[in-house]
Amino acid sequence: MENRHQIFMDNALELASSALDKGEFPVGCVLVSGDKIVGRGSRVHTIYHERNELDHAEILAIRDWLSRGGPESQELVAYTTLEPCLMCFGALVLHGVRKIVYAYEDIMGGATGLDLSDPLSGAARSGKWRSTAQRHFLYNGGGIEIVSGVRRHESLSLFKKFFSDEANGYWRDSLLARYTLEVK
Repeated sequence: MENRHQIFMDNALELASSALDKGEFPVGCVLVSGDKIVGRGSRVHTIYHERNELDHAEILAIRDWLSRGGPESQELVAYTTLEPCLMCFGALVLHGVRKIVYAYEDIMGGATGLDLSDPLSGAARSGKWRSTAQRHFLYNGGGIEIVSGVRRHESLSLFKKFFSDEANGYWRDSLLARYTLEVK
């Protein structure tokens, strides 16, 4: 299984490297069903004049997968070079991904540590709806498996290169940038 993870992560790393070559934040993601890549995406719109926070690699991989016909019968696995943020994590789960494999931890915005067994909504956390919310909670019972650190060194190298380049202003003075430049 480890070799399989490395092979698919290599595909995500190629996408991340291509993004970096274009001056973009080096995140790549592939969605896999069985032994087939069914969706691909790399981070875009991190360059100052184009910047937005919607075009993440995972979201673009989901869009690519959906444009190819979407759901398949086998388990869907996401391979991404950076731990998914809250938006991407939610989108992956809502689209049926039950395993997320990532390379490098996002100390600033990674969301894979969320407790999906408990309702996230403040209203559902207390009062008379708590037990009903837990039984019918959108994310509960999904059994999401998280595998971290696959090809971490290779991904970290891309992020170090990105944050070391003065031309790249995206998240320049962030916790993630400082952590990345200090971590080994």
